[in-house]
Amino acid sequence: MPLKTIVATALAFTLSFTAPTTTVYAQAASHESQRTPIPDPSERAPAPSTWKGAFADSLRLLLVEHSTRVLFQGKTRRELSGNFFGDYRRSLRIPDTWGDGDRWAVNYVGHPLQGAASGFIWLDHEDGSHNPELGFSKQYWASRGRATAWAALYSLQFEVGPFSEASIGNVGLRPNTTGWVDHIVTPAGALGVMVVEDAIDRYLIVRIESWTGNSVIRAIARMSLNPSRTLSNGVQGRMPWSRAGRPLR
Repeated sequence: MPLKTIVATALAFTLSFTAPTTTVYAQAASHESQRTPIPDPSERAPAPSTWKGAFADSLRLLLVEHSTRVLFQGKTRRELSGNFFGDYRRSLRIPDTWGDGDRWAVNYVGHPLQGAASGFIWLDHEDGSHNPELGFSKQYWASRGRATAWAALYSLQFEVGPFSEASIGNVGLRPNTTGWVDHIVTPAGALGVMVVEDAIDRYLIVRIESWTGNSVIRAIARMSLNPSRTLSNGVQGRMPWSRAGRPLR
């Protein structure tokens, strides 16, 4: 079996059997606990390690993304053969163009959503980052800045790290498959998406929830209007519509 396939399989196996980490606002699974108000994260003790929790859950996001690539991209599966280390080394290059050959929607919609999902993972492990009283204060922007930095690190790993497009799929082996666009657009777009989704959640979704007590409508509104937060919830083992301090009634 090619080493690239072994690496991808080992990553999937390892992460699949890693229990989801406990985050500062995970909702209980039972119906009764769904009805019990959950304290705001700022009222709880800080997580033992923001870095450790964010790292573990970001690995799960990475698993989802690479599994999707292998399952649905024929070009990725074709590159699983060959010398792993040799092809990986040759795939690492400094881009000399802006574009990477991907479609506009992939670069300017998909990658910002990816970055925002990893940013929300960071925020879910950072004590107090979901406190509604933050508003759009200086503390809010500082927390989103840290989440953006995490999204930039995640994007760098996704592009050129040990478990990346370069190592699993040889993206970059051909010069026209790598560019600066992902390195710049992913973290910058992540900040924009996180802020927009926060605003939508605060000013639109909360209003929708005040109009109806139907839990299905509330769940659909939360998931559809906050897609990157939905993805972040899912990879962390929570219900995709989960919210800090706002159980779905």
